[in-house]
Amino acid sequence: MIRVLIADDHAIVRRGMGQIIAETPDLEVAGEAANGSDVISLVCDGEYDAVVLDINMPGMDGLDTLKQLQAIRPEIPVLVLSMHSEDEYAVRVLRAGASGYMNKESAPDELVAAIRKISSGGKYMSSEVAESLLAHLNSGGTGPLHANLSDREFQVLCLLSSGKTVSQIADQLALSVKTISTYRGRILDKMNMKNNAELTHYAIKNNLVY
Repeated sequence: MIRVLIADDHAIVRRGMGQIIAETPDLEVAGEAANGSDVISLVCDGEYDAVVLDINMPGMDGLDTLKQLQAIRPEIPVLVLSMHSEDEYAVRVLRAGASGYMNKESAPDELVAAIRKISSGGKYMSSEVAESLLAHLNSGGTGPLHANLSDREFQVLCLLSSGKTVSQIADQLALSVKTISTYRGRILDKMNMKNNAELTHYAIKNNLVY
């Protein structure tokens, strides 16, 4: 039996995934978490064969949670789910150690197939993700402006573009306002932009926020 930990801040999403897993003979929901901190606590105390992790969660988001999981329980494969365009996030989460990446709009049988594959030691990605990775490699690391940002800078860019203030971002990421302001300055410099309005316009145009 494949023991799965589901992590998503929306109860209805967890219930839906739980039902899909419960209806699959070789899978079982062994735990549920609504945020990154709960994920870390659960994997420290329990045994799981796979984690299904939402990229967008309050507090410690999916990317930070993934990095912590890699530090404390690297043997547990992680499937990252996202509502974002696959080519914008796939490279970052796979580079951070995820065993798979898929869009939340994927069919239920694709979710089951992905969990089975990563729990057996494989990697899972859709054809769109594979194409994105190939394009990234072929570009030599170049690409859209945000591709040159660090993971933390990219995270701050998305939060700024979603309308959050520097203070709100500092609280969410448990960092100082000064640190977030420094990240903001680096983002503007790297992307050759002047203000949050330009960042927001860019993020919306490139499907980084909804």
